[in-house]
Amino acid sequence: MNYYITTPIFYPNSSPHIGTAYTTVAADALARYHRLLGDRVHFLTGTDENAQKIVRTAEAHQVDPKTYVDGVVIRFKELWNVLDISYDDFIRTTEKRHETVVQQIFSRLYDQGDIYKSEYSGWYCTPCETFWTESKLVEGKCPNPDCLREVELLKEESYFFRLSKYQGALLKHIQEHPEFIQPVSRRNEMIRFIESGLEDLCVSRTTFKWGIKVPFDPKHVVYVWLDALINYISALGYPDGERFKEYWPANVQIMGKDIVRFHAVIWPIILMALGLPLPKVVYGHGWYLTKDGGKISKSRGNVQDSFELIQRYGSDAIRYFLLREMQVGTDGTYSEDNLVDRLNSDLANDFGNFVSRSLAMVVKFREGVVPRPGQDTSLEQELKTLSSEVKKSVDESFQRCDLASALEQIWRFVARCNKYVDETAPWALAKQTDQQERLDTVLYTFVECIRILGILTAPFMPGIPPRICALLSSNEQLICWQEADQWGIITPGTYVHKGEQLFPRIDVSQYTAAEETKPVELEPKQEQQVAALEFEPIKEEISIEEFAKLDLRVGKVLSAEKVAKTEKLLKLDIEISGEVRTVVSGIAKHYAPEDLVNKFVVVVANLKPTKLRGITSQGMILAASYGEVLEVLMVNKELPGGAQVK
Repeated sequence: MNYYITTPIFYPNSSPHIGTAYTTVAADALARYHRLLGDRVHFLTGTDENAQKIVRTAEAHQVDPKTYVDGVVIRFKELWNVLDISYDDFIRTTEKRHETVVQQIFSRLYDQGDIYKSEYSGWYCTPCETFWTESKLVEGKCPNPDCLREVELLKEESYFFRLSKYQGALLKHIQEHPEFIQPVSRRNEMIRFIESGLEDLCVSRTTFKWGIKVPFDPKHVVYVWLDALINYISALGYPDGERFKEYWPANVQIMGKDIVRFHAVIWPIILMALGLPLPKVVYGHGWYLTKDGGKISKSRGNVQDSFELIQRYGSDAIRYFLLREMQVGTDGTYSEDNLVDRLNSDLANDFGNFVSRSLAMVVKFREGVVPRPGQDTSLEQELKTLSSEVKKSVDESFQRCDLASALEQIWRFVARCNKYVDETAPWALAKQTDQQERLDTVLYTFVECIRILGILTAPFMPGIPPRICALLSSNEQLICWQEADQWGIITPGTYVHKGEQLFPRIDVSQYTAAEETKPVELEPKQEQQVAALEFEPIKEEISIEEFAKLDLRVGKVLSAEKVAKTEKLLKLDIEISGEVRTVVSGIAKHYAPEDLVNKFVVVVANLKPTKLRGITSQGMILAASYGEVLEVLMVNKELPGGAQVK
């Protein structure tokens, strides 16, 4: 069987973070599972590079868009590498193979009357790459709850795609194929959206030049959603490529819930207009939230460096946490406290400890040689029955893309394995001459349980199978999905090794950086409690002459970027009185770099330069803070950089 799975293509406007990683790790687990089943898998991911926000971010870094995205794409690929993502193809929308297909499809849809030229007048949100009618705005701003930024009024000649023409056909398809949009909550949401009425979609822009040009009208650039969505077939070589013939339609297209509308409405209508079959499943997962309920995102500035987390805890551990915490249809909660608790409890105490002490007893009581088992008792029969139940449940969970449920089922077996150790008490059997055959059975069962766990966890934690195979002196042919509920696979006489702990217990005190960046849960405060807030005492009085020594200036932020290997620091280039200064500020936990570009901030301009992480900082940005909340002081009017603050 052929199996085609895709992630969305991600915006390379800054480095990927731990929230971004969930989608790709989940897709990777599904891809690995189907490979274990023997399916021919094609796994696609990539980057969406033809967007206005890319242009603006590149301008802030004073480079051309292609140079900028090339650097960020390297970071994406590096992260997928350290997370053991087994993608088969990485598509970039700046590639010629994609551009050619987009232009072919645009021309075809125009020729058949599904695209027409008109004029657009409405509100546009650059971060979301979305047009909004005035009635949808919230207090005049973008209605996306994860954005709520300013929108701009645009009026320009544009091409439009006839979404409204296919509204009835799409509703009919969803009703006839209830599995098409998953989970159920997303399907119901999309049905309500479609039934409210679809408006034709603006699919070209003339106000910027970055992107794929409309082939017959080159002053127009293809608008991002028509361009971006086509990647799923351009990467396969549509229309004549062998991979397209083999793998389309996609089995699963997985993404965050915020872009389900584009994939469950716009994308299937594009396919209908092309006469192509629709994906079998569009799956929209939840978000990772902080403890205070905010989405983890680059724009909110509350992300933690993915590479640092992986270096600290390991790829398998991070993958396990991400997949275990995200329940179907709901959001997951991330904090480093939760992460450490989960890893210590599930991986170190339960899984790792079972493997370690079981093999230690084989080494101690049988010198590392797997004994020949004797007669089963009810305890062994119970384990065998449970392994069959668990494998069946895991298979069913994978079919529903319910990875958290699959891991819960596997940990039922982990818990039963640990209980089996305590019930059989091999340390007591070893002291009894007449219980040696029984001890052999118990020790053999230990090794078989470890083998089965190596198979069941393989899609989720790909670093585990080779380590378990090494402990069991076996090659990776031992990891066979069909044998996850079979017993008697390990040959008696095989040598096993205790080895190192698969998952050593984590002592967070050794990570000082973790303490500095650990999210803090703020307790809600009632209005009547405001008077009870405690502030730092006001410092001793100074004279007006002393205050006059401070030179406070308005500065325009020209560019901003995170300082490498830090969680708190941003490096800002600020224009003051015609001079561009570099200022290093500890505000990275509160502001994403792109949120500061072109903003006017207040700077202490006559502060002596100092070096921070090897960067000379010439000034200090003023900010107000209370507890974990911090806000940079900004000037709303566009005063020239260098204007004095009096």
